[in-house]
Amino acid sequence: MSVKSQTEQLLALQSFAVAGASRDKAKPGFKVYTALKRAGKTVYPLNPAADNIDGDECYSSLDNVPGPIDCLVTVTPPELTLEILQEAAHLRITNVWMQPGSESLAAVNLAHSWGMEAVFGGPCIWQSLEPHVEETVSGG
Repeated sequence: MSVKSQTEQLLALQSFAVAGASRDKAKPGFKVYTALKRAGKTVYPLNPAADNIDGDECYSSLDNVPGPIDCLVTVTPPELTLEILQEAAHLRITNVWMQPGSESLAAVNLAHSWGMEAVFGGPCIWQSLEPHVEETVSGG
């Protein structure tokens, strides 16, 4: 499957958990979280050091999320990405988007060994959600 079709497949999903969501508006964890919300997705912020992000309840782990998760987005250091992928596998989350810088060879191999659909080392999810990026990709 091409990277473009893989990203389109994941962007069509409805519910996302964002590991590494941040209260700091300048950080990628905040930008990813708010871009998914603006796109009309159900989004669960994950950050054990925060009670809420952008006015929404924040969760310390995937186990605490109250609803289904179609896709996990990691905006974490690679060693934490590996840990959260293990938790995701136990919860049978089958889609993961590793933001640039959050991936590692070990995390990618782990995701593939569990049969997860994974985007990694490539496009930023919040930029992929922006309409002008979509127009550029499609040649419009």
